[in-house]
Amino acid sequence: MKKFLIAILSLSIVALSLPLQAAPKTEKSLYERLGGVFAIAMVVDHFSDAIVQNPIVGKTSQNPALREWHTKNLNRLPGLKFMRTLWVCEVTGGPFKFSPTKRGKTHLGLENAHSDLKISPEEFDEVAAELGRSLDFAKVPAREKGEVLAAFAAHKNEVTAGYKTK
Repeated sequence: MKKFLIAILSLSIVALSLPLQAAPKTEKSLYERLGGVFAIAMVVDHFSDAIVQNPIVGKTSQNPALREWHTKNLNRLPGLKFMRTLWVCEVTGGPFKFSPTKRGKTHLGLENAHSDLKISPEEFDEVAAELGRSLDFAKVPAREKGEVLAAFAAHKNEVTAGYKTK
């Protein structure tokens, strides 16, 4: 038993004298680089309030469906902020999972949630610009801002699927 303990101690000393290998660094997720759920929720809160006031897509929009939503459904805005926060958290690699009220073709698909709003491609672009301004307000670095906007833009065809040209 004594020889066994000496052997274990010897191996421990040898192991401690070897240089430690650093664990390979993996890049943080976009979710982590954005600052997590609280930072994302702050951007979503600012963004959602700005959309309501935006003259192109908010309460004075030329789009009757958007104008109606932003004047007659504001009691739903806190829930929408919550849903948007969950969506962004999941899209950026965070631990929170989005649960759609109107499921699209994919889990994160937005076509069914937006089809009744008849959002034009130009209106979508204005919403994206508003998102960019909210990211600037929160001082999100350029790289992360670009990644968020790219993730948003990836859903443009879904969001504008209900739009019909006149």
